[in-house]
Amino acid sequence: MKVDMHFHLEEGPYSLRWLSRTLQALAATEPKPDQALGHHTLQYAEEMSKLMNNRLHAGSFSEEWLDRYLTLGRARGIKAFGVVDHLYRFKECRPYYEKHMLLDDSPIGKLQQAWLDQVCVASLSDFVRFVTEAKKTRPDLALGVEADFFPGGEDDLRALLAEYEWDYIIGSVHFIEGWGFDNPETQAEFKKLEPLETYARYYEMLRQACMSGLFQIIAHPDNLKVFGFRPANEDDLLPFYRKVAEEMILGGVATEINTGLAYRFPIAESCPSPLFLSVLAQYHVPLTLSSDAHFPDDIGTLLDEARAAAIEVGYTELTVFRDRKPIKVPIGAY
Repeated sequence: MKVDMHFHLEEGPYSLRWLSRTLQALAATEPKPDQALGHHTLQYAEEMSKLMNNRLHAGSFSEEWLDRYLTLGRARGIKAFGVVDHLYRFKECRPYYEKHMLLDDSPIGKLQQAWLDQVCVASLSDFVRFVTEAKKTRPDLALGVEADFFPGGEDDLRALLAEYEWDYIIGSVHFIEGWGFDNPETQAEFKKLEPLETYARYYEMLRQACMSGLFQIIAHPDNLKVFGFRPANEDDLLPFYRKVAEEMILGGVATEINTGLAYRFPIAESCPSPLFLSVLAQYHVPLTLSSDAHFPDDIGTLLDEARAAAIEVGYTELTVFRDRKPIKVPIGAY
């Protein structure tokens, strides 16, 4: 069975690239393309302009936009979906990020302040209300959220999430001491860091996330590699891989094969790496699959390869969630 438990309805910043990428997604998922218009004609441009205008007017919390993901995903063989959005998109959660992100007058602080201003534009209540209503007519859809974990922020995060009825909560680590390490504009910081020491800090945060009781899934558990940052010999990371696998079992959390880094970032490798995946299988860590799509035409990307990799290391079932409870489903054949 193919599942995709981690896709996003929207992600800023709202740049020319975002406009172009959104338009590309609309064109790729248009349910009734008018072949008579032909590409490169003024009439075609006018029709695409109307689509883009409708998308901007309706926003991402619209059934029409959601169904572009689901329709294409079902055509690609996906049987269970989980929609999440990043917690930093929501205005109700801004104080949580302001408390834990680096937002000072340093170059990185100023850059991250501008980024937060650009992306924190939506309402968490609106998101939950929209997906909860959409689920009533889409039984293959689950409601989740991706929440950044900050050491010492557990009580704040628990309070933010407590009032909503989630199917699952994904915990992720994107920040080290307030620095968002997956931002391409700050990747020069990696040149100052020693890999093993930095991975030790990263996996200590992941360990705390596993044991916090806040999450059902731990996202992309080696995304620190996003720009190719890791030791020359990946075997040096095996002690960290084994330790975090133990913590996942002790904390009762699942993890994912997340293909997003494989098709959207320089590392061009899914999370976890093949070596890390083999360790997770040895420890019998529950596993799900995620494309981490941020646009509907990316739904399910590389999930056939991800499922094959899981089968190769011995997985026979995947885990999905409803009402914060795990459900085991057969992984099926290649």
